[in-house]
Amino acid sequence: MDGVVLCSRNRHKARELERLLPGWTIEPLDRDDYPPETGATYYENAAIKAAFGRAHAAGWVLAEDSGLEVDALNGAPGVHSARYAGDHATDAANNALLLDRLRGVENRTARFVCVIALVHDGKLVKTFRGAVEGQIIDEARGSGGFGYDPLFYCPTFRCTFGEAAIEQKMQVSHRAQALAAMFTYLRNTAST
Repeated sequence: MDGVVLCSRNRHKARELERLLPGWTIEPLDRDDYPPETGATYYENAAIKAAFGRAHAAGWVLAEDSGLEVDALNGAPGVHSARYAGDHATDAANNALLLDRLRGVENRTARFVCVIALVHDGKLVKTFRGAVEGQIIDEARGSGGFGYDPLFYCPTFRCTFGEAAIEQKMQVSHRAQALAAMFTYLRNTAST
């Protein structure tokens, strides 16, 4: 497997996957008719994207859904992370709303979660989950990454994902963990 279609319009995710999959060709499925992400879980949204990918691409297809879960907000923004401040919200608007809702809150534990659905030749093979724990800080730090990265403090690196070198982030990220689980599955499947 050295080429894969990614069911996402998010170019940032495509770039991260390219870094995590050196030597692979990551081709975003560039269409205007993506179905809305109406699932209540990352698994449901990944499955919606996987079904769409099965209908529009051959070979290997990755469908991914991810988000930020903040414990003090009962897991919000969760599956609504990209549109937390509205359907066409910017990263800055989402971050501002998150900070507003956490004003005065001491417990800021959070995690990034990713679920990848792997499709091959039109069939859903399996889903894989990854998560990384951290906390939300009071103000954005760093210009790296995207989304909530400048607010997500990673204890492993003692800085935010926005401040961390991309190579550092890729060692522990939720996407990296989901892909590692996928590779373990593929290796085990190939050896049986």
